[in-house]
This record gives sequence, structure tokens and C-alpha cells, in this order.
Amino acid sequence: MIINSRGLSLLLASVIAAITTAFLTLVPSVLPAALAIGFGIAFCSSYILIRLVLEFLFFRHINSIHEVLNHMKDQELSNLTKPTNKVSLNPLKKINRDIYHYAERKQQEILELKRMETFRREFIADVSHELKTPIFAAQGFVHTLLDGAVEDKKVRIKFLKKAAKSLDGLDILVHDLLTISQMETGEIKMHFESFDIMRLTKEVMDQLDGKAEKRDIDVQIENADQKYFVKGDYQRIYQVMMNLVSNAIKYTKKGGAVKIRFEEKGNTVSTFIIDNGRGIPEEDLSRIFERFYRVEKSRSKEKGGTGLGLSIVKHIMEGHDSTVEVESEVKKGSTFSFKLKKGKPVAHRFVDEEEDEEDDYA
Repeated sequence: MIINSRGLSLLLASVIAAITTAFLTLVPSVLPAALAIGFGIAFCSSYILIRLVLEFLFFRHINSIHEVLNHMKDQELSNLTKPTNKVSLNPLKKINRDIYHYAERKQQEILELKRMETFRREFIADVSHELKTPIFAAQGFVHTLLDGAVEDKKVRIKFLKKAAKSLDGLDILVHDLLTISQMETGEIKMHFESFDIMRLTKEVMDQLDGKAEKRDIDVQIENADQKYFVKGDYQRIYQVMMNLVSNAIKYTKKGGAVKIRFEEKGNTVSTFIIDNGRGIPEEDLSRIFERFYRVEKSRSKEKGGTGLGLSIVKHIMEGHDSTVEVESEVKKGSTFSFKLKKGKPVAHRFVDEEEDEEDDYA
């Protein structure tokens, strides 16, 4: 029950004031009785004074504490009123603040648990769906062959190729899931070294030239004759560049262009991958690095991919104490960028091997 005695105390004070006035009027005629009443009034006044002091110093804060505890019991912590941080000698104020901060921490824990539970449910649903698609496809092709289509050579080769393609996609998906899991648990360690990111980019383009030519995409590397040495894990940065450039080519309209640019500033080298594709809506920008998140689910499915590429990129850059930035405008294109610390100039990592091969032929 919430204590509230202020009104009662004020009422008693008014009554005693009236009695005191009457007493002063009747003092000459009823002195002995008046003395007794005076003592009574003094006692009552002292009681009321003490009561008012207690009300001001303690009862109000006890009510606040009682209210906080009730909210905690009902798990309605979001409705708590933040106590004042003014300096006070009243110990109950400190207790009230401590309980509030404790409840606030618990509220944050509850919200985080709810968020993680939602993420867990969505993740399981997404993984189930992503695994089901290639498995069912391969299963359908194999059963079709077992039902008699295997006798036709052309049909047999065609269906076996489709089944193999589905299983290859399944293998990539499982590999990507394992990669993310290992990164999150720290099982994959970054092996830092200095290397020329320009040369790495050219190696990536050697792999993606066919894809770019097929879509008639003009990929340009600015200042391609320069060297930009960075410090990082070569294989992981190769993954990052492969993913970002591949996406730029994939989501740019046929006949479009992709530019790759490097900028040195201070102790860092920034990498920019710029396309003139369809862009990403503003409401999706904050979510594109989530696992399996697709801006346009139907069109993304047609273009393939596991939906894990940008999530892997995010984890790799976090392992380099960096982040991936993205700027995009619908129907105009997107720019992905990241920074790496400058590295020391070194010879190309494969130069020695190439020289050894030349010696062998000599």
C-alpha cells in the first residue's frame, strides 16, 4: 500500500492551530486545564512536525522504491521514471537510484534477449529455406533420372549437370555458413602482412573478366599503374574485393560501368567500388550486411548467391578493425568503401616462385 500522509498531517496541523487559538483566548479562566492542553498540543505539534519531516525525507522515496519494485515484479521496466541525480544526504534517494539503474540494466538484458530470440528464429527459418532449395532441386533431377530418363543420353547429361549445379550451390552455402561461424567464434585468425592491394585487385579482375564481358560491364581501375601497399590478411581481403566487385557487376544493368578507386590519406588506404546500377533503397541500407538479407528477394534469387557474402565482408573488416561503408541512391548506383592501414612496400608475394620457375626452365 502506498504511504501518503501529507494531507492527513496538514489537516491535523489545522485542527491544532484552531485549538491553540481557543486555548490562548481561555487561558485566564482555565489555567490548570490549559496547561494540560498546552502539553498535549506541544506533543501533537512535535508529532506532526516529525511526521512532515519523515514525509519529506523518507516516505516519498519509500513510495518511489515501492513503485520500482512493483514494476520489476510485473516486468514493466520500460515504464520506470528516471530519478533525479541531484546530490542528497538522504540515503533512500541513493537506494532508489541504485534500484532504478539495476532495473534499467535488466530491461536492456530483456530487450537484447528478445532481439536474439527473434534473430535465432529468423536465422533458422532462413537457413532451412536456403538449404531446402538446392536439395529439393538436386533431388528432383535425380529422381527424374531414376524414373527412366537416364536412358536418354541428352536428358541424362542435362539433368546431371543441373543436379551438380544445385549441389555446388549447396556446398558454397555450407562453406559460407561455416566461415561466418568460425569468424564469430574466433576460430579463424587473421594473418597480417603487407601487400599491394592494386595487384590483388587485378587478380580479382582476372577472375571476373568473363562475368563482366558477358554482361557488357566496363570495369575501370583508376591509376592502375600505381601501387598501394596495405596491411591485412591477403586471402580475406581478396574475398572482400571478390564479393564487392562481383556484386557491383551483378547488380549493374547491362552496358553499365564499375569503377575501382584507391585513395591514400594519413596512415590509411581507402578502397572504393562504384557502380551505376539500380541502387539500394534507404530503408534497406542498414540491413544489407545481415545474413540472408536480400533487397529484392525474387530478383536476387534469379541472380544466385547465398545471401551471406556481405555478412562475411562485414566480419572480415571487423577483424581488420575497420568497417564497410555504403552510399547509395536508387536508380543511380552505389559506392562501397573500406579502409586499411598502410603497409610497408614489399616485393610481390609470388615473384620468388615465378623466378624459381624460370630457373627450372633455363
